[in-house]
Amino acid sequence: MYRDGTRKSIWQEEIKRFSSDTDLNQPFDVAIVGGGITGASTALQLQRSGKKCILVEAANIGFGTTGGTTAHLDDFFDTTYAQAISDFGLDQAKLLAEAGKDAMRIIESNISGFNIQCDFEKKVAYLFALDEKQAKQLDDMVEASSKVGHIMEYTDQIPFPIPFEKAVIIPDQGQFHPIKYIKALCEAFMSAGGNIVEDCLCESHEEDNDQVIISTSKGKINVQQVVYATHIPPGVNKLHFTNAPYRSYVIAFGLKDNDYTQQLGYDLSDPYHYYRIHEINGEKLLIAGGEDHKTGHTEDTGECFTRLENYVRQYFDLDIPYYSWSSQYYEPVDGLPYIGKMPGSNGRTYIATGFRGNGMMFGSLSSQILTDLIVNGSSKYEKLFDPGRIKVGAGFTNFVKENAEVVFDFVKDKLTREYIRSLEEIKEGEAKIIWYDGDSYALYKESGGKLHALKSTCPHAYCEVRWNSAELTWDCPCHGSRFSVNGRILTGPTVENLRRIDLEADN
Repeated sequence: MYRDGTRKSIWQEEIKRFSSDTDLNQPFDVAIVGGGITGASTALQLQRSGKKCILVEAANIGFGTTGGTTAHLDDFFDTTYAQAISDFGLDQAKLLAEAGKDAMRIIESNISGFNIQCDFEKKVAYLFALDEKQAKQLDDMVEASSKVGHIMEYTDQIPFPIPFEKAVIIPDQGQFHPIKYIKALCEAFMSAGGNIVEDCLCESHEEDNDQVIISTSKGKINVQQVVYATHIPPGVNKLHFTNAPYRSYVIAFGLKDNDYTQQLGYDLSDPYHYYRIHEINGEKLLIAGGEDHKTGHTEDTGECFTRLENYVRQYFDLDIPYYSWSSQYYEPVDGLPYIGKMPGSNGRTYIATGFRGNGMMFGSLSSQILTDLIVNGSSKYEKLFDPGRIKVGAGFTNFVKENAEVVFDFVKDKLTREYIRSLEEIKEGEAKIIWYDGDSYALYKESGGKLHALKSTCPHAYCEVRWNSAELTWDCPCHGSRFSVNGRILTGPTVENLRRIDLEADN
């Protein structure tokens, strides 16, 4: 398995294993935990700045969200400039617009500087409103964009076969192949003297006055600083209560002819749909995404793919789906990412999370911010994206709502488990959380009859996991930890597997 789900993504065959015989007993300046775009970009920039770095990945490079993104490179973020002006003020909104330009500059600089062949293309984006309510929202976005120096221009036509109320053109956007890109970053990192250790789970860290001791599944590592590029760090931290995990769904369709626009498209539905073309193995495919929902909060995740396919086929004349997959991202309560020193640390631990649907851009920008903070002691973005910020008003309602849902999920799942008299009641292809012989289990029976039995309580914060039928995983609805059918960790913040139950030994 090369990514955190059973469905193969369009990028997956490009994933490469990096073998390293690194001696973990030697001292390092910085450990970067997580091998996605944030970790690879940050590790390379820190190594080139003169720091001796080690990149630690629990599985393989590109295993997580970077292997499941749709790889749109856009600087009109999910948190609009209108919202940013309202919640943070015009000056901070202008800084957010500058962040988008910096992120694109970093990506383009890496591609040209390291001669990276990653299918990178500059694109024009079309953002379109489907009804009058969305049209008003689009007008607000255009007005705010003009205030922060971001270009959006009205257009009477869009190159997508979708009826619309109003639309704008946004120049200087882009797309690329995310795994080809980060693979090249990792190669450049190692060429610069960096170290990569895969299949190495970071379990915890301990700060003292002059170093950080990181405990991993392969031993301890001593560093001066640690960067968590894992969405959410292990342990229990304030960030677990200011970020909520979400799933997003993607299908890559074959095309019946070549009469499809090569540009980027987005509507303003909630959740929104997004489209682009990418050529894989000589064949152009339409990549369509949407149907987002909070992790663990949809009973039939397979139905999300059905709804997405039915929606897209209303407007596009398409061949069969070649790929379909889902991926995870985190929603920050006030709409902006958390990039910088981790709350509760003594200044040696850093974090980058809460990217919403803009992970390729904010993951790249994180490399600049974190390098500036670690090497120079400051960044022009440190206040805007400060992980310890408390902004009264901005996101407060969401903060209350998300944490109320966590408490509700915790209590509800403890009270609503099924009771069964025999394990024979579980049908092939079925998964259930059940009470059996006075204890709670997560059960899944494969076609053919093999039964997987696990303790159903997530080791992170003791919530009960829920079944994800689309990816054949057990997902925690509280903080987003995810597990395979045999209990192996796929996604943190947990650092422990679900405990497996040997049914034969217990009978």
